[in-house]
Amino acid sequence: MSRRSTATIREQPVAERASVTGTARVAAETFIVSSDEHTQIVDITDRVSAIVHRLEVREGFLSLCSLHTTCAVFINEFQAALRSDMKAYLEHAVNGDAAWMHNDPLHSDCDRANADSHLRALLLGHGLTLQVSAGEIVLGQWQRILMAELDGPRPRTFRAQVMGIG
Repeated sequence: MSRRSTATIREQPVAERASVTGTARVAAETFIVSSDEHTQIVDITDRVSAIVHRLEVREGFLSLCSLHTTCAVFINEFQAALRSDMKAYLEHAVNGDAAWMHNDPLHSDCDRANADSHLRALLLGHGLTLQVSAGEIVLGQWQRILMAELDGPRPRTFRAQVMGIG
């Protein structure tokens, strides 16, 4: 288990002020990330950054969303011990063995018995809006874009849309 966090190094620091003129652009891309575990935290920063570069917005915004109710996307540090703590916290915050109505055939037609996965996703959220400056996502040194698989393993679909000046 690694003791190190992944640092986010920008090609150029975020300017105090940014002003750009040019052509307004709105572009989007859908991508899939596969998980290997039932509950897993996956760093998708590099994948999302590559999309922002490819869609060529210099100054603007990135909207990123998970297209699943049991898969979340959020910002945090990507370090092995912290990922382990995140998983433990989610399991502690939402008891998987509780008598959730969503898991009860008298109240729900869901055969996955995954109420805990839905409730854990509520804690993390399904979308992010981030700034784009100088063609890169604005993130702090230790901030990474993370996916939380809460009902895997399986492929998960995300939608990234960038809006701004190209």
